[in-house]
Amino acid sequence: MLRSLFLLLFCAFVLSANAQNRKYLIYTDENIARLKEQIKNNESVKKNWENQHQHALELLEKKKLRSSDGLLLGLAYRLSGEEKFAARLKTLLFDYAAQQTWEGRTLLQRDPPWQAGLGTSHTSYDIAMGYDSIYDFLTKNERKELAQRIVDLGIVPAREDWLDPAKNMHTFDTMGHNWWSACVYMSGFASLAVRDEIPEATNWAKETEGYTQEWMSFTGSVLQNKPPTFDKDGGFYESLNYAEYAASQYLLFLSAYKNVWPKATYYQSPILDNLGDFFINTTYYTDGENDLAVNFGDANVKATGERIIKLLWSVGFQKEQYAWYLNQVKNEESKYWKSAEALALMPNLPTLSKSYVPNSHKSHLYEDMGWATMRNSWDDNKTILAVKSGFTWNHAHADAGSYILFHNGKNLIIDPGSASYLSPLYTEYYCQSEAHNVVFFDGKAQNRNDPYFGNVNSGSLHSLIEGKNFKYLLANATGPYSQILARNYRNFIWVGDVILVIDDLLAYEPGQFEWLLHYNGESNLKGGIDLKIQDEDAKIRVRPLFPETFPPGGERPHDFPENMRLTEKMGYADHKPEVSKPYWSISHFEKTTRTKFVTAIILENENELPIITRDYGKNYLKISITQKGETTVVYFNLLADGRLKHRNSQINIEGWETDAYLTVLKFDENTDNTDINNINEVFIGHGSYLRRDSQTLLHSLSKHYTLVEDFGKNPKIKFDGQPNATVNLYNAEKVKSITLNENAKTVSYDASKNTIRFQIRDNK
Repeated sequence: MLRSLFLLLFCAFVLSANAQNRKYLIYTDENIARLKEQIKNNESVKKNWENQHQHALELLEKKKLRSSDGLLLGLAYRLSGEEKFAARLKTLLFDYAAQQTWEGRTLLQRDPPWQAGLGTSHTSYDIAMGYDSIYDFLTKNERKELAQRIVDLGIVPAREDWLDPAKNMHTFDTMGHNWWSACVYMSGFASLAVRDEIPEATNWAKETEGYTQEWMSFTGSVLQNKPPTFDKDGGFYESLNYAEYAASQYLLFLSAYKNVWPKATYYQSPILDNLGDFFINTTYYTDGENDLAVNFGDANVKATGERIIKLLWSVGFQKEQYAWYLNQVKNEESKYWKSAEALALMPNLPTLSKSYVPNSHKSHLYEDMGWATMRNSWDDNKTILAVKSGFTWNHAHADAGSYILFHNGKNLIIDPGSASYLSPLYTEYYCQSEAHNVVFFDGKAQNRNDPYFGNVNSGSLHSLIEGKNFKYLLANATGPYSQILARNYRNFIWVGDVILVIDDLLAYEPGQFEWLLHYNGESNLKGGIDLKIQDEDAKIRVRPLFPETFPPGGERPHDFPENMRLTEKMGYADHKPEVSKPYWSISHFEKTTRTKFVTAIILENENELPIITRDYGKNYLKISITQKGETTVVYFNLLADGRLKHRNSQINIEGWETDAYLTVLKFDENTDNTDINNINEVFIGHGSYLRRDSQTLLHSLSKHYTLVEDFGKNPKIKFDGQPNATVNLYNAEKVKSITLNENAKTVSYDASKNTIRFQIRDNK
């Protein structure tokens, strides 16, 4: 009797010692202790936990559970220590351990069979987490038995399909660029869970970590039109949803890896330094409602980076802007907010000042993958213009040159989104160009096979220039349209409450040009030349300027055949292919080989509407915008659109001599616009010089994109051009230094020419 009692006490001691020595994967002692304090002191967290705890109690009574239910049962046990949660979770684990496979029939029926896809990946994570959570509740034999089944059903199938040199059949871009991350890192995560029972598991986990550099630096495939996985600045081309998914699988593994082996080395990826900022830059912040997201590709407009930011925080990337972001996007109705993982990873955030905003640019270009976001403020309910002209393949749609606009809390110019992959309309509509705000020619745009095979010549974005109240971006969509168009360039100039969209188009033969506009809310053209779009209090106007306006005064198109034509077409709602949704086509009034579409998007705010005028000249177009006491004049040099071969595109436009493709000049309202000393700002797009009355205003031997603010006085310059250039710039008075790309730059001054001179090396 005493011997039996001793054995029981000894076993209890061993189990207790194991529990105390266990380094948990995600539900660590530190995370659990922090969560307990938050439940005591944070009403929001307390309410969240109470709701989840109630759900955990309900799971105790359910006969059949999903593997993911184990995440909540495990957290409930770790928080409360109540064995009823552990007992129910143990039953769940043994139920799944008794299965023959964790993969679905669809993949298993392929030839050859795929043993381990996302079904195996997700289940491996769930079961590994459950196993880890109740490790101290299981006996030694139960741990050994369950660990072996995790190996047989989860780890080995994944390693054989995705890693084993003797058996694997997949690469980094199989099923897009997110499956490798999910399948491999969840096998590594499961290996960490069973490391004490399976001798080989430690090496499996370390081997998994060892492939991280190769995965993150995957460069794509020229032969099969596959893009790189990550942009160098942390973007992920497949969409925000898939960025969140692929990165979270790695970060879950990395978090567990660091928790288990705090002193172990791991790949210090530069991508992780920028990954969280990708979500910050692509989120539209609203007041009182859920924040919205740039939903290019197979993304949801309500996607957030909350999971990624929390995981980044957990592995040591604890930046102030991440704390700001988590405070901004917290959505207590979101699926992730209600998850056990979100509670366990809830950090104690630093207190930021009420005036805090991210200390970064309001606009960002992801040049490697062809995304850009431009915003006028970090405040809620302001304006974001997002542009995409990059890769098409898989989750990235045929949308080269497309753009979307958020304004006053609403998504007004939209990407129609996506649908279930089982819906025929996913392939027939949502992935295709007609579901995006792009140019069409004779009813055609990108090749309809591009979403499946990719496009050989991808779109691209260039020369993002951001000033205090000026933004510029160039989208090159010619490559994806090369079967029908020789030029498809889209320029964006954003000044105050006006965004100019300038399309430079050239076809191989005459045909009908048009561009599409998808929108939310109500839209109509009544009694004027503006197409109005309104969703509650958010309003914008869309006004074609060139080659013509809509018929004036709401006149009938039949009586004005020389004006732009507006046609309503029907598409489908985001993730609701059963619901029809109208969109607009704005088309040229005649068939032509070459045209310039110039369109003004006017943001309606509390201020008066800007005054916009248009004019033709010999070989140029002119747009004048007057708003808030300032006049901006935009000149488009038609000789610079590629029509000249060996001659430079030099032109005299109203006394301004230049070879620039675009010239933008800002003046105070009602001043003499011919006096160079009245210029407030100058922008030249793809030009080398600007002169007036024999005075050089800006000069370089190579063409560049340059914005000069506080022109002629204390110049602040944003320069995008070749890395080595000598620049001459007019300045009325001598200065010793200027600001060049946000850095101080020493200059020399030539009083005889009233110019400062400086050299640029690597754009610095």
